[in-house]
Amino acid sequence: MRMLLTGQVGLDRRIYLDEVEALAAAAGESLKVFHVGQRMYAEAPDVRPGRILDLPLSRLTSLRRAVFRDILAEAPRHPNVIVNSHATFRWKHGLFAAFDFDQLAQFQADLYVTLLDNVEAVHQRLVRDHNLDHTLKDLMVWREEEILATELLARADAAHPGKFYVLARGRQASTAPTLFRLLLRPHQRKVYVSFPMSHVGDQSRTLAEIQAFREHLRRSFIAFDPGDVDEKTLLDRAVAAQAKNQPTIVTLLTDSTATLRTADILSIGDDIDGQIYARDFMMVRQSDMIISYIPEGPDGRPGLSSGVERELQHAHDHAREVYVIWRSQATPSPFVTQTATRLFASVDEALDYFAARGDLFQHTLFTNV
Repeated sequence: MRMLLTGQVGLDRRIYLDEVEALAAAAGESLKVFHVGQRMYAEAPDVRPGRILDLPLSRLTSLRRAVFRDILAEAPRHPNVIVNSHATFRWKHGLFAAFDFDQLAQFQADLYVTLLDNVEAVHQRLVRDHNLDHTLKDLMVWREEEILATELLARADAAHPGKFYVLARGRQASTAPTLFRLLLRPHQRKVYVSFPMSHVGDQSRTLAEIQAFREHLRRSFIAFDPGDVDEKTLLDRAVAAQAKNQPTIVTLLTDSTATLRTADILSIGDDIDGQIYARDFMMVRQSDMIISYIPEGPDGRPGLSSGVERELQHAHDHAREVYVIWRSQATPSPFVTQTATRLFASVDEALDYFAARGDLFQHTLFTNV
């Protein structure tokens, strides 16, 4: 299997792919990862770190093609390959492609994956590791450019079309096992993890139930979890900070904190909402099925958000299997029952059903992931 992995600058994709390689080694799988950027610097020792995009386009293109020729020569010696690259660059030359169609046609990728992360995490890495002038708006635009360009690449070779996925790095838990499974366990069932987010934030019991549900699905399937990019929470905090005349907010990252200007976050509010809408539906379509957890609210009514309802309908409209774990004692409406393939009363009941069908991922390597 062959994968082209793309993503904007500031994702630490090399560290992420080190995790994937470690998982492959532990599973006894052969996996070779080629880092295009690293090889370009090795090919041009006169270029200082972080300055390769300052080169004239002609030399930059020549370097990239030379590196990819080497990859094409070496790749056939490995059964499983990941090429780590960008799809686009936006620099002093403007916006330009980071690939060549003829070489990608020779590579014949089976999978095209764009890696994502929360905008504040990307921003913090760029501040820490790169001398790159940017705004939060820039980061949102760069993300969309990578997604669109990579999706077009997956469709470009009519003789060998690839499958395209978007995948978040994950905040509470790394999604490296998900990428491992996409490449090396491709027949495993793919699930969109659906649950209410915004209106249960103050319900600790419900949040614990939802978290347990998400962890079960991560272990049991190739799971695409919309909560892995939770920028709506960041926007809500900025709105609250503006009401209190707070010029900045501090947000917790995986291993540090980031201080962001309230006005900067509010300036990308429309981008956050628009990308959530488009990205979540995209993840529904790239899945085989949707499994939605509908908790019971403190008042006994079902915690069914408008977002979850739209996801269920979108999955149904695109011929995906629709499963609902209905925890409320209230009777579900026809808008749930008429779109659902099956309803369950609990997570355990759902997992028993999928286990009987042989759908659950079975590998001791991921027992505690």
